[in-house]
Amino acid sequence: MNTAQFAARPAWETHEINNQFDELQNYNLFSTDQVLQEILQRYGSQDQQALAEFGEIVGSAEYYQYADLANRHTPELHAFDARGRRKDFLEFHPAWHKWMSINRQFNTHAHPFNNPQSTSKWVDWAARFFLSGQVECGNLCPNSMTLGSIPLIQNEPELWAKIGEKLLSNEYDERDIPISQKKSIWMGMGMTEKQGGSDVRTNETLAVPVVESGRGKAYLLTGHKWFFSAPMCDAHLVVAKTEQDGLACFFVPRWLEDGTKNNIQVQRLKDKVGNRSNSSSEVEFKDAWGIMIGEAGRGIPTIIEMANYTRLTCSVGSSAMLRQALVQCIAYTRQRKAFGKHLAEQPLMQAVLADLALETEAAMQLSFHLAHCYEQDDELSLAWKRIMTPASKFWVCKRAVELTGEMMEVFGGNGYVDTGIMARIFKEAPVNTIWEGSGNVMCLDVLRAIQRDRNSIEVLFQSFAQVTSSDAVLQNELQSLLKLFSSLQANEMQFMARSLVSRLVILAQAILLKQHAPDAVAAAFIQTRYNEFHGRVVGMIDAKVLDVERILARALAH
Repeated sequence: MNTAQFAARPAWETHEINNQFDELQNYNLFSTDQVLQEILQRYGSQDQQALAEFGEIVGSAEYYQYADLANRHTPELHAFDARGRRKDFLEFHPAWHKWMSINRQFNTHAHPFNNPQSTSKWVDWAARFFLSGQVECGNLCPNSMTLGSIPLIQNEPELWAKIGEKLLSNEYDERDIPISQKKSIWMGMGMTEKQGGSDVRTNETLAVPVVESGRGKAYLLTGHKWFFSAPMCDAHLVVAKTEQDGLACFFVPRWLEDGTKNNIQVQRLKDKVGNRSNSSSEVEFKDAWGIMIGEAGRGIPTIIEMANYTRLTCSVGSSAMLRQALVQCIAYTRQRKAFGKHLAEQPLMQAVLADLALETEAAMQLSFHLAHCYEQDDELSLAWKRIMTPASKFWVCKRAVELTGEMMEVFGGNGYVDTGIMARIFKEAPVNTIWEGSGNVMCLDVLRAIQRDRNSIEVLFQSFAQVTSSDAVLQNELQSLLKLFSSLQANEMQFMARSLVSRLVILAQAILLKQHAPDAVAAAFIQTRYNEFHGRVVGMIDAKVLDVERILARALAH
């Protein structure tokens, strides 16, 4: 049939597709985020021009495409060369390197340590992590581990002198060669073993000291790691036990200084639910060479210092997933029509979207305030870091798992396909609840932090009381929590840990919103989070207390 014949066909013979809309791309993630800009202004950021540039790049269709490609064409392990020699090389799609390079260029891996004099260095870092994590999360794993490793390695003068500049460098170097020949390097972690999982104290990997000229801290490691992330990093911080001192932390490079590969054999890559672009592996150490860092016998406290930073990254990263999914939902429902009106104009959909917007802003306010506390050494900031780091990781990451499912549902069947970002976020969300300690571990860490330093919870609650005095609902909740934390026995407190930590986080979020968000947002959050229906399903809220149009306009400007 030629063009003329087609044009002459009657209307009933043609079939036109309408009311279909692609997921949002090609927009500036920074300039469209009013909440993020307010947060940065509040904490004195001087870096918003660079963040706007970063938001434009990672929000482009090009980088959305790179994210899709990196997650569809996953890392491939080449354990042997053509002649059967071990090489344990991982091949990545070029799109992975695009994301690794842009994050390195914008200092996502090391901003606080490259800008030590800045009073907003951690908040500005969080903004980078938050913007990047909205589009491609997998590459943030090596960024996170590198970030967390820097303060540990700075405590080792000899090691820092050799690799410090390479850790801080903003130039991406993807070559698989010895550290001495590289312009920049990445750090990974090796903690988990088969028999212990989160119980790292049961690790069986053995470290035996070796005698080397001028060194007293070199060891050979023999054992395995059940999760080793990410194996193509240039070095890893590894927990292993010594015969005399117990567990210690070791710096284990991928290549040795003589140009030979260290004796770390990649057994297989993990076939993960999400986080597909990133490589996680099982490895075996066969006299792998490493240097002890930190004190002998204090491997757990040493690695936990790194974990505190990476737990912060989990909270910020999950907030990023919530933000991206929310933006996609709002943009889609403003275009898609059903039952005679745009979805965003339907009252029930408005209830769902408003509830999601409240949760997303609460997660952002909490995560960024926590990042701000990493810049301070006052008593209150220390209490926030000790108690609210694991608490925030528990709650924000848990909520991301549930709410990304709700957000995917907004797209109906279009959300339940693997060709869009909604499905990728949904499958990515659980990684942050598990990595660096599952929910139970986080709740127990909150309790341990309180038990080790009872003053910290008192300082935290005193700061809360200054805000709750003007709100009867929050004041009652604070008094109830005070009573529980002071009266429960240890076993009772552990049994109720999830309830206690959840309530602590929601109270902290409510207080931050009351301090920093518009009254309409704070009042709506408090009313919805302190009613009998909260937590059952999204959207079970009372329309009388919500200024829906203002909440949704704040979440994403037209």
